[in-house]
Amino acid sequence: MNLYEKSATKLSDLLKSKKVSAKEICDDTFNRIKNVDSKIECFLQLNEDDARNTAKIVDEKIAKGETLFPLEGVPISIKDNIAVKGLQNTCASKILENYISPYDATVTEKIKNNNMLITGKVNLDEFAMGSSCETSHYKITKNPYDLERVPGGSSGGSSACVASGQSTLSLGSDTGGSVRQPAAYCGVIGLKPTYGAVSRYGLTAFASSLDQIGTFARTVDDVAALQTVIAGRDIMDATSKEMDLSNLLGKNVDNITIGVPDEYFGEGINADVKEKVLNSIKELEKLGAKIKKISLPMGQYALSAYYIIASAEASSNLAKFDGVKYGYRTENAENIKDLFCKSRSEGFGDEVKKRILLGTYVLSSSHYDEYYSRAKLLQKQISDEYTKAFEECDVLITPTVPNTAFKIGEKISNSVEMYLSDICTVTTNIAGLPAISLPCGFDSNGLPIGMQIIGPKFSEATLLSTAKRYENIYGGFNKLVQI
Repeated sequence: MNLYEKSATKLSDLLKSKKVSAKEICDDTFNRIKNVDSKIECFLQLNEDDARNTAKIVDEKIAKGETLFPLEGVPISIKDNIAVKGLQNTCASKILENYISPYDATVTEKIKNNNMLITGKVNLDEFAMGSSCETSHYKITKNPYDLERVPGGSSGGSSACVASGQSTLSLGSDTGGSVRQPAAYCGVIGLKPTYGAVSRYGLTAFASSLDQIGTFARTVDDVAALQTVIAGRDIMDATSKEMDLSNLLGKNVDNITIGVPDEYFGEGINADVKEKVLNSIKELEKLGAKIKKISLPMGQYALSAYYIIASAEASSNLAKFDGVKYGYRTENAENIKDLFCKSRSEGFGDEVKKRILLGTYVLSSSHYDEYYSRAKLLQKQISDEYTKAFEECDVLITPTVPNTAFKIGEKISNSVEMYLSDICTVTTNIAGLPAISLPCGFDSNGLPIGMQIIGPKFSEATLLSTAKRYENIYGGFNKLVQI
């Protein structure tokens, strides 16, 4: 029995019925990692000893007849910008290459309290800035469907890890689509919750008003179960809120109204992507959903607003990495100013430097009103436009990404083309909305296509129930790609 092929909920059932042990799950997962990761290159650090110790605790509970938590004993990998005490937290950057986290993120603490098996820290674009997992200082993660193609970004390590069976679940972060876009490229499910639904304490900040920790899995049940574990109010994060997590899959969506925004199906959307997403909407319509065409014209400005706001916040958040307190320090500094300049110049990669420069520029006194202030006004208009749309619709459905996974090196030197990968996803971060990406078929090259479902704030139950309905139509998403 290949346990790495099983869903999280299935593994939980097998554990509770004593058909397998947590040790067997742990052994099977790390054997899969050892057999596959040299091809995919997801992991930056393994956590095998701690995972085995946790598995032992779970098996002792089973032997005593104690009740297990819903995801106890299930393997999970964590993006290397989310703090795990005693493990590295490099953010895939040279500037943090020797940094070991002295504390747990809130989500990590909740995962540990539920005795889940943390398999290790996985790769990302440096400081979560990228759409292909190519800006990492350490390695380029590959797409399990085609090793010459990118897995998406910035959470490419998380998506590829789940798609290749190296971990049943994974945590990533989503600032402008960094959970949903790689989920689409790797043929798995990626949930970006409502801003504030999950604590950001312990997530290394990229853009604080946009960042959100999200989940990767191969079934909707697994996404809902993990969301139940990590979500909720946290005194360490003033933006976090309590939410009802009692029945995320029990919402009645028989007569749901689905909004289909014209702007998301126009120029620039790959023909295969458009066809598969529209066909999926038709399938939901056959089951009673009402389809309503709508317009979201402000979305055409979202990408510009996003990169101004995100870069401005990145410029501020990354100022603390100065070569003094922790992380990389240059060996050739003549004075304190030289130490700051050389440490940051040598420690940050080109993409991070580019965004710091842009952010510093738009925040400068001579350009603040011209760029940053206008972008924030536009953010409010985009948010209001979504609020109005949800007066008529329960959810919206769009492509997750305009295309399918591109080849490694194909877009890395063309920033504009790379940034366009986020055109369908950034608006939800700007508006603080929840959204989920689901596989909905394959293109002519056999590459996965993603469909995005967007809901109003704190409508995760509607979102996940709709996703579950589509999963049943599709026939399930849990089949692993052959490597």
